[in-house]
Amino acid sequence: MNEFTLQADTRLTLADVVAASKGPLRVAFTPEVVERIRKARAVVDAHIDGDIPVYGLNTGLGGNVGHRIKPEEIPAFQEQMVRGRIAGVGEPLPVESCRAALFCRIVALAKGGGGISLKVLEQMVEMLAHDIIPAIPSRGSLGTGDLIILMSVAAVAIGRGRAWVGGRLLPGTEALARAGLKPVALGAKDGLAIANASSVTVAMAALSLEAVRDILDVHVAAATLAFEGYGANPRIFDERLALARPARGQVEAAALFRKGLEGSDLHGNARLVQDAISFRALSQVTGSTFTAYEAAKEAVEIELNAAADNPLVIAETGEIYSSANFHTPAIALAFDSLAIAMTHLATASANRSIKLMTGRLSGVPNYLSPVGGASAGFVPMQKAISALQAEVRLKAAPASLDGLAVSDTVEDLTPHSALTIRKLDEQNEQTRWLVTIETMLAAQACDLRAAGKPRTLGKVGTRLQAMVRAVIPALDTDRETGPDAEVLHGVLWGVRTVAAIHDLVSREARHESLPHEAGGGG
Repeated sequence: MNEFTLQADTRLTLADVVAASKGPLRVAFTPEVVERIRKARAVVDAHIDGDIPVYGLNTGLGGNVGHRIKPEEIPAFQEQMVRGRIAGVGEPLPVESCRAALFCRIVALAKGGGGISLKVLEQMVEMLAHDIIPAIPSRGSLGTGDLIILMSVAAVAIGRGRAWVGGRLLPGTEALARAGLKPVALGAKDGLAIANASSVTVAMAALSLEAVRDILDVHVAAATLAFEGYGANPRIFDERLALARPARGQVEAAALFRKGLEGSDLHGNARLVQDAISFRALSQVTGSTFTAYEAAKEAVEIELNAAADNPLVIAETGEIYSSANFHTPAIALAFDSLAIAMTHLATASANRSIKLMTGRLSGVPNYLSPVGGASAGFVPMQKAISALQAEVRLKAAPASLDGLAVSDTVEDLTPHSALTIRKLDEQNEQTRWLVTIETMLAAQACDLRAAGKPRTLGKVGTRLQAMVRAVIPALDTDRETGPDAEVLHGVLWGVRTVAAIHDLVSREARHESLPHEAGGGG
């Protein structure tokens, strides 16, 4: 079993979350971390019999915040709180997302801000180690914490709810028993400590950004091949042009395309002085998307390494204060922006595909058909391209702008962070298809352009063209192009292909943070 050692100064990365999502993981705490947890818990214990009102400890929640809970009622109130707030709905999140959320909540609670009992946190650690993964509903988070869906984690810890075990959903008690575990009794504030944070949002966001990173890598390779197939002018990536207006990401993107076109005979043989904007602005559009991705990554990694608990325990001074750190507009805004950026990327891909089929613009046979005449070639695929682009555009609509006031109108502002992530995930699937189709058409264009005279492709084009032709043949007469796209799609987005493309188009080799590495935190 992999082990992740959490040290007092560990700074987690998205790669840590992605690695943790893949299977059982033993999280180990150093003595310094254990002492931090104990000190925070001592602050909670000191407030149990005190007169100071502490949210969720000796008061009700939400609209019931004015109701005081007697010390002797506190233990029973914690289980009541959990049971009464398991209100998420919809199909469970994928088990990888649920596993990542459990990991994120464990490492966040180890910061001490929640003041959780060590025994309860150890129960969560054992659940992750034995791959007892709470089934977390997909709907219910508003971006003001993940309270009603994170309660599903607390539910399994006390023997309620449902959990994934070996690919099956089992009742919480049975799932614990499979691992030789018993339900844990919650102490003061423990239920709220587990649930009143944004760990599900963080987990979803980390896995979503991993998918976006893959799309950006494959996009660079596909667009480079399309550039070759169109016979576009590579001078547009001259470093001096990028530096003349060095918008964020543009200089890096131009460098990647220059690298991809190294060795191509396009250099010195461009057909036109100026190409269509979908080709000519590749570094601008790609660079802007790189920037949006990095902004989202930064927002998520801040949240991943934060104490977003409410109320927040400040162990150094023995205080507990209500906090709004559960509110995640930074993530919501970043993901809404990223969805818009990805729409620009996808729309440009769609336009390049159509340009490749337009003979009077591309310089190769119309519709990429070597037959001519009444041959359809690839032109029917334009309908699929248009349908996919429309769906991508639909998912670009911001989700962070709407919200209803809930909890007796106390909670009257909601960024809907989880929704911004979920719609980006849905958008990603259609963007992948557009990139697949661009790759297929680019390979055909390169073959047709080489039919007139031998061509030398650059380093990226050579590798990607060979990969395409290894799984689908060139179109030499009208045939079913949808099934060809299906075959290529399965190969292009396979783990090995994506990793190989990443190494080809990036300046640094792909490196995943592995749980067993020294230091644990990456």
